[in-house]
Amino acid sequence: MRISLPGRISLPGRRGLSRLAAAATLGAAIGTTLAAAPAAAQAPAPNQTLRVVLINDLTAIDPVLSQAAFVRNHGFFVYDQLFAFDSEGKAKPQMVDSYTASPDGLRYSFTLRDGLAFHDGQPVRAADAVASIKRWAQRDIVGRALAAATASMDVVDDKTFTLTLSRPFALVLEALARPTGSALFVMPERVANTPANVAITDPTGSGPFTFSTSDWRAGDRAIYRRNPAYRPRAEAPDGLAGGKVVKVGTVEWLAMPDPATAAAALQNGEIDFIEQPTPDVVPTLERNRQVRTMAYNPVGFQVWLRLNHTQPPFNDPRARQALLHIINQQDVLDGMGVRPSEQIANCPAFFFCGTPLESRAGATGLGAPNLDQARALLREAGYNGAKVVFLNASDSPLNNASTLVMADAMQRAGLNMDVPSMDWGTVTQRRNRREAPEAGGWNLFVTVANVLDGQNPLTNQYLASTGDAAPAGWPKDEQLEALRRAWWEESDPAKRQVILDQVQARAFQVLPYIPAAQFRTLSAYRSNIEGLRPTTVPVFWNVEKK
Repeated sequence: MRISLPGRISLPGRRGLSRLAAAATLGAAIGTTLAAAPAAAQAPAPNQTLRVVLINDLTAIDPVLSQAAFVRNHGFFVYDQLFAFDSEGKAKPQMVDSYTASPDGLRYSFTLRDGLAFHDGQPVRAADAVASIKRWAQRDIVGRALAAATASMDVVDDKTFTLTLSRPFALVLEALARPTGSALFVMPERVANTPANVAITDPTGSGPFTFSTSDWRAGDRAIYRRNPAYRPRAEAPDGLAGGKVVKVGTVEWLAMPDPATAAAALQNGEIDFIEQPTPDVVPTLERNRQVRTMAYNPVGFQVWLRLNHTQPPFNDPRARQALLHIINQQDVLDGMGVRPSEQIANCPAFFFCGTPLESRAGATGLGAPNLDQARALLREAGYNGAKVVFLNASDSPLNNASTLVMADAMQRAGLNMDVPSMDWGTVTQRRNRREAPEAGGWNLFVTVANVLDGQNPLTNQYLASTGDAAPAGWPKDEQLEALRRAWWEESDPAKRQVILDQVQARAFQVLPYIPAAQFRTLSAYRSNIEGLRPTTVPVFWNVEKK
């Protein structure tokens, strides 16, 4: 089977990086005590509706059970966080009012802000925070790492809880600010007590918006209403931290998978914001005086090629290595239509290029293909011509284009490619299946990640190589895990940089995934929308519709 590729499309000119690039360096400094002035509940806002089109439709609502970006986006509407990252990548108190840390960094005490309440009117208690951390820690790689270093976590009173470590863990505050993967949001204790492998159905949070499942129509829209009882912090918004002041009455998250339809709706004023318009429609949008564009994620995205380490042929490291000599990052970027000014050329860095944690240690391949070497490695791995199932999220234009480009290259190298098309929601379900590819399983899929997903050895969930405990793909490598743990336990910056290079080099040997390309995109919005900021993930507090 020959795989056809989409025509090339173009992106607008390069936009400068913002301070959010520094989010790749999660500092390990331990605070002593911080406090924010108490804030009143939100003042009345105009009863306006903001209509947005995000990368994917909302098909699930449990931010612990699912690691999909659309569930994370939902979470930022309805929940709040104990800590949150500012635009410089520093973890700042959010629901926490003040905290203390012992001189040895092994004991923390956290006190919640006054006036925090869930959407059902019940106060937010320390018991809710502890239960939420415990549920989250069962599934998220950052949570698991923190839990492994934790001796105890105890409720002191309704507003205070403590965390005692059994061994060094240099990134406690950053862990509690986890914004991606299975992001750490605080739920009521009664909800957080749901087993971590069972989906929650109650969307009660304490965040700036409320959500009703009765209004939610998957494939059509999800509706979020301003929470009048929410008490924003007194600080100005900064990254994902600071005051979350809702300035519209309702946000409607619309399902609009056809890029041309979404672009036309934006130009006509039927919608207000598109998170990631396809590159081919951006020039048209830029010519419309009623439309503005911005780099919502100024650091950019990476295409991650995820391999199933439990099924042939990629259970053999030689077959995984063969892909490095098949995939050409330039071809992937060109196939997606990313014009040169928006491309991050030749980027083999697992922790993103253009950031303080960029490393190229051990990198090889991903440039001009060497098919002879690839075929030799496949023969050594015992590849016998069996079908390679490459899941294709055809409703996500960038995922679709990058998948088709790489599948075509693999086919030319001698792999027998099967590329079934489905929507991204189906990919997120099927990738959890453990069966053989011919029995409904899979070999490969693509996901597009931002810098918050891959910023360092702790938070990069797809780097985790813990076997059955790892995300779908289930890589297992004890040496890589030992290096990752050494990195987050080490507090000396110079030593951590040495370890980081070792992590990068080992990752290129075992390939839990392949960084197949890095690029930037723009978001588009109506000119009467104010308050959007380069927060990397889409949030709509402090956004006004003039």
